[in-house]
Amino acid sequence: MRQALLLSAGGVVVDVAVHGLQGGGSWLGLGALAGGWIWLARGQRGRSLPLCPKTVESWSDRCQSLLAEFVQLDSNPESQESRSTALQELLSAQERMGLRLALVGSGKLPDDHLCGLQVALRGPLPLQLVVSDPLPTNSSRWQWSGAFASSDALVFHLQPPLMAADLRWLEALPGDLPLWVLLEANDQGSPDAWLTDLCSQWPGARPERILLWNGESEALACSLAPLAQWLAKEGKQLPQSTLCRCLEHLHGRWQADLERLRRVKWRQLQRRTQWLVAAGVLVTPSLSLDLLVLSAANGLMLREMAGLWNCPWTLEQLKTAALHLGKAALAMGVVEWSSQAVAGAFKLHGGTWLVGGTLQALSAAYLTRVVGHAMADLMARSVGVSEPDLEAIKAEAPLLVARAAEAERLDWAAFLQEARDWLMQQVQAQPLQNEGA
Repeated sequence: MRQALLLSAGGVVVDVAVHGLQGGGSWLGLGALAGGWIWLARGQRGRSLPLCPKTVESWSDRCQSLLAEFVQLDSNPESQESRSTALQELLSAQERMGLRLALVGSGKLPDDHLCGLQVALRGPLPLQLVVSDPLPTNSSRWQWSGAFASSDALVFHLQPPLMAADLRWLEALPGDLPLWVLLEANDQGSPDAWLTDLCSQWPGARPERILLWNGESEALACSLAPLAQWLAKEGKQLPQSTLCRCLEHLHGRWQADLERLRRVKWRQLQRRTQWLVAAGVLVTPSLSLDLLVLSAANGLMLREMAGLWNCPWTLEQLKTAALHLGKAALAMGVVEWSSQAVAGAFKLHGGTWLVGGTLQALSAAYLTRVVGHAMADLMARSVGVSEPDLEAIKAEAPLLVARAAEAERLDWAAFLQEARDWLMQQVQAQPLQNEGA
């Protein structure tokens, strides 16, 4: 409460000089909450998108930078050591010689066919063949192990007809993993017919990488010829491309882990800020003070959020982005909806109000909650962007706010419980304030 009073004190002169308002009413205050977001600032235009790394060194640097961020958000030393080990194990793959080719399928090739495959694919670089056991026809995860997902290429041995399990495994493969399909179409039908059928059932099929084979040993080398030519041509670049791909996937997983940690800390910041805003709106005697309290408190929230997401944007840019989100929230009726929902949930009437601004205070808290959620989503999506594209943010603000409002509406019960706790604190604080007076 003391923080809220300090935040609101500076707005008295502005209120008298600019507005000269007497009285007002909480409903007018709710309609005027847009002014609090308009105060948030004038931003600068411009955007500098982070370049996607193309080399092992640049991906390694990005992963190292994430390790440094984990130090600030995760105090578990075992987790830190595990991440560092995972990165070092990947980087040690630079020392391997030759290519690694995975062979998988719902069935298993006989040993003589495996030998024929290795002979047919023999090239200038050593070739290590990683052979899987028959793939299970049912799985709770449909997730490939690292040995196969980190291969330089994968050959999927498929015996038609295409089964649902085959399709699930094919769709679960990383999209950037080079994939070839060895389609064993023997005397069950025309190979071309099986190829057409496969392409019609599997949207991700690439006909140029489907190798038709009649199942005979002497025909295997001819069927594998396109793959052998591709390995001979691309072989030298494949290990580095594979390592870049694996580092990119590791970076993506770490980004997701970081985001989960950030959201935990941000939720604490969100709760603290929304009730700071509510307290400020509750104790201020007029409209413009409410707006100043709202904007000042959210300015503090933005600075802390920028620290959580390691965002290099200036405070002016942050405020302008929040301004666009706040305008969108008001235009979409977030305040009106929350006002009606709060009134219905608490059955507020004249005899149960602490002061006339209780409804206004709770709605201001909910507006802060929604806009803060949208801002968190924006920062998470903009990690690595040195400057915001404010025009793009303005255009996307309604969608960002809609998603945030839906997420917070699903958590409406939690907000109401927090509101009840906060109101009880205000009730308990009233006698103390009266005694002090």
